[in-house]
Amino acid sequence: MIPMKDQLSFRKAAMEETDRIFQIILQAKEQMRRLNSRQWQDGYPAREDIVQDIKNGYGYVFCQDDTVVAYGAISFDGEGAYNSIDGKWLSDLPYVVVHRLAVADEMKQRGMATLFMREVESLSLNNRVYSFRVDTNFDNHYMHKMLDRLKFTYCGEIEFNHGRRMAYEKILNGGPFSKLE
Repeated sequence: MIPMKDQLSFRKAAMEETDRIFQIILQAKEQMRRLNSRQWQDGYPAREDIVQDIKNGYGYVFCQDDTVVAYGAISFDGEGAYNSIDGKWLSDLPYVVVHRLAVADEMKQRGMATLFMREVESLSLNNRVYSFRVDTNFDNHYMHKMLDRLKFTYCGEIEFNHGRRMAYEKILNGGPFSKLE
């Protein structure tokens, strides 16, 4: 796990952090390439995606001291691709979704992505949103393991312009619907 947790902060990303965030995205793309993953190997996400995330208020960062060490796009506005699933979602509840989650190379294998996802759960509960959805490529083994540890349920496949993705949902504990199965 991460040492000195008290030095970590989770907050909305600022436009002046775009370069650092995109550097982390590029590190993640390179790791996926080394692992022979096809995810993020087609130009997505581009720097413009990060700029748009921040403009829309979706970009969030984890900082250790004042250095950005993880990034993700968090949205409560839905995801169009999720409207058509080859499978079935656990619920029809409003949901939070995370896209473009990436951790800086120097912070990998410290539980940072898991911690980011837990912060998203807290943010979601604070917004009274009790469903958490996410998708990933079939060959993103790190993400699959993390989603399993976090008790997400595989629901089926969805289609994006950049390919099919495996879709997951988790009903968050603490909400009025946490007993849904």
